[in-house]
Amino acid sequence: MSFNIMQKLTMQCLKVDQPLITTIRNASKKTGGSTRNKKGHARPKHRGWRVQDGHHVSEGTILATQLTTRFHPGLNVGFGRNGTLFAMEHGKVYVTCEPIDPNWDHTWIQRNYAGRQDQTIYKKFFNVVPEKQHQRFRLVEEI
Repeated sequence: MSFNIMQKLTMQCLKVDQPLITTIRNASKKTGGSTRNKKGHARPKHRGWRVQDGHHVSEGTILATQLTTRFHPGLNVGFGRNGTLFAMEHGKVYVTCEPIDPNWDHTWIQRNYAGRQDQTIYKKFFNVVPEKQHQRFRLVEEI
């Protein structure tokens, strides 16, 4: 076929008032496969003991981090808003296991210690004994 015949066929197919529409195909990536490393995986929080029993600490040192109350503050130990235990004075750390007397009217205590009213419940307490002792102790019982 000659060029003139092709031109005539093209002009017959297209009307003069219609614009010429062409489609352009852009490059695209294929869809990715599945992966094992998801974005929603939370990083570990590394909660627990920071200082062991018998170590010397300075004021403000974090002794333990916790989500629930596993460890309790003792002598010269503060309790942060997020449950962090920290030293309030310079001294030596002692971890003791002591009985607690919970308030049984509290709903949190009822939920966590249900059925243990007649038992003695022991919990870990962090204590910081200052290196320089103060003279505020009083004799409770002599052995």
